[in-house]
Amino acid sequence: MAKIAWLIVGLSVGTSVASAQSAAGHCDEAKAECTDVDPQPDLKGIPKSVADTPLHVCSTEPMTGWFRDGYCRTQSADKGRHVVCAQMTQEFLNFTRKRGNDLSTPRGRFKGLKPGDRWCLCAVRWREAFEAKKAPPVDLEATHAVALQYTSYQSLQSTQRDP
Repeated sequence: MAKIAWLIVGLSVGTSVASAQSAAGHCDEAKAECTDVDPQPDLKGIPKSVADTPLHVCSTEPMTGWFRDGYCRTQSADKGRHVVCAQMTQEFLNFTRKRGNDLSTPRGRFKGLKPGDRWCLCAVRWREAFEAKKAPPVDLEATHAVALQYTSYQSLQSTQRDP
């Protein structure tokens, strides 16, 4: 019943069917599959970024985030903690493909990512890439404060590019 209510609420406020469906579960972009999880939105207030600002949108084209709402927000079912907003580089896409997570090949509804796309990455994968000197640049104001449980602010900040 809760899933139906989420779907109805999502459709009634003008969101797309895909967004409403994602409110009823998690979609794995690489496998083009969804799990049947009832996420609960953060109703305690506006999430904070690592820059200690209200969390900004990472990307809506392509649509990213655990909740597929454009934000790098998380919840307990998100085992990868998709909280780091990064701009894809070819170097990082090659790195993550070699690690078993091919984000550049289209599969099903997932169009694949290309250099320049912004995406909510798993905090641990971003840290692995940073340690291998292959980390993509991050947007500090669109990276959730939870990322600081996995890496340092200085590490995240060091990858920023000049605007």
